[in-house]
Amino acid sequence: MTDTTYTPEKTKMPHTFGGETKALLALGIPMAATQLVQFFIYTIDIVMLGRLSAADVAAASVGTVIYFALWMLGSGPVNAVSPLVSQALGANKRDYHDVRISVRMTLWAIALMFPFLLVVIFFLEPMALKLGQDPHVAAKASVYILALAPGWPFALGVMALRNFLAAIEKTKVPLVLVIIGTGLNALFNWCLIFGPGPFPRLELVGAGLASSLAYALTFAMFVVYIQLDTQARVFRVFKRFWKIRRARFREVVKLGWPMSINTFFEGMLFNVAVLIMGAIGMIEQAAYQIGLNVVALAFMLPWGLSMAGAIRIGLATGADNHPAAKRAAIVTMIAATIGILIFAITIALVPDFIASLYMDESKADNAQVIALVTLFLPIACGFMLFDAFQVAANQLLRGLKDVQIPMFMTGFSYWIVGFPIAFWLGLHSPVGAIGVWYGLMAGLISASILLGGRLIYVLRDENWQKLRTLK
Repeated sequence: MTDTTYTPEKTKMPHTFGGETKALLALGIPMAATQLVQFFIYTIDIVMLGRLSAADVAAASVGTVIYFALWMLGSGPVNAVSPLVSQALGANKRDYHDVRISVRMTLWAIALMFPFLLVVIFFLEPMALKLGQDPHVAAKASVYILALAPGWPFALGVMALRNFLAAIEKTKVPLVLVIIGTGLNALFNWCLIFGPGPFPRLELVGAGLASSLAYALTFAMFVVYIQLDTQARVFRVFKRFWKIRRARFREVVKLGWPMSINTFFEGMLFNVAVLIMGAIGMIEQAAYQIGLNVVALAFMLPWGLSMAGAIRIGLATGADNHPAAKRAAIVTMIAATIGILIFAITIALVPDFIASLYMDESKADNAQVIALVTLFLPIACGFMLFDAFQVAANQLLRGLKDVQIPMFMTGFSYWIVGFPIAFWLGLHSPVGAIGVWYGLMAGLISASILLGGRLIYVLRDENWQKLRTLK
C-alpha cells in the first residue's frame, strides 16, 4: 500500500476561541523561541565584533545588507512550505506524498538559487562605494560576506525543514537543535574572531566563517532528526530526492516569488536605512545596526506567533472550515500585538542599559554609539506595535495563499511612503539620523492599515469560496 491510498481525513479544528488560542500558543511559542535563538547568531556576531571596533560593526552591517537582500529573495520558496503543507494536511492528514514533494521542491529551489548569490557578492565592494559608504568599511564588508555566503543555502534549508516540522506540530526538538546550533556559533565566533590558543585570529572574517559553519551543522542535525523521528519520517521527505517534480516546482516558485518580493520590499527598507545612516556617518551607522538588532530580537515573538497563525489558518482553509479560519486570524492578531508590547515597554524603560550591553563604553567612539542607541530605541519602540500588526496580517494572508496583492501593498507602503520620508529626513533635514526611524515608522503604519484591510476583505463570507480557488 502506498501513502497515497489512505482515505482522506480532514484536520479537526477547535470550535472556540479558547481552543484556538491554546493551539496557537502551543505551536507559536516554540516557533517564536526558535526564531529568537536563531537570530542570536547575528546578535552574537555584533556583540563580539563590538569588542573590536565601530568600523567592524559598521562593516558587518553593510555586508549583512547584501546578505539579507539575497536571503529575502530566496525566502519565498521557503515560506511557500507552510501554506502548501498545512493546506494539504488540512484536507487530508495522511497525504504524505503531497507534503513530501512540496518540501523536496523547496530544497531544490534553494540549491538552484545559490550560484546566483555567489555572482552578486563578488560585486559588494564597488556597490557599497557607489552608495557612498566609507572605503575602509566597504573593503571589510566584502571580505565578511564572502565568509558568510556559504551558510546561505543551509540557513534557508533549516528554515524550510522547520516550516515542515511546524506544520506537523513538531516544534520542541527543532528549538533544541537551533539552540545547539547557536551555541556552536558562539563557540566558533570566539575561536575564529579572537584566536585563543591554537586558533587563528580572523576577526571579521572569523565571524562570517563561524556563522556559515554553524548553519551547515544545524542543517545536518535537522536532516538526521527528520530521518529518526517517528512522526516525521513517515513523510519520507528525502525519498527520491533527485527526482524533480516539475508541476510542484512551478507551484513553489509561483507561490514563492510574490512572498520573496514582499519580504524584500519590507526587509530592504530597514537594510537600506543602514546605507542612509552610513552616508550620515560611521557612528550613526553602527548605532542604527545595534538599535535595529534590539528591535529585531523583540520582533521574533510576534513573527513566530504569526508563522504559527499562518499554519493554523492554512489547516482551516485546507479543511474548508471558514469559522475556524476566522478564529485563527483573530487569535493570531491579538497574540502578536500583546507579545510585542511586552518587549516594547521594557525597552522603552531601560534603553541606556540595553545599549551598554553591546559595546565597551570606555572607548570614545563606542560611547558616542551608545549615546545614539539610547536616543534611537524609544522611537523604535513606537513602531513595534505596527510592525507586529503588519507581520501578523501578512503571514495570515500567506497561509491563505493570498500573496500577489499583499506584495503590491508592501511595495507601496515601504517604498512610496516609508523610504522617501526616511531618505529626506535623514539626509536633507535637520532631524538627521532620528528622521530615518520616522520614515520606517511611516512605512509600517501604512502596511498595517493596508494588510489588515486586505485580511478582513478576503475573510468575508462572500469572498471565501473565491479564496479557496486561489492558486
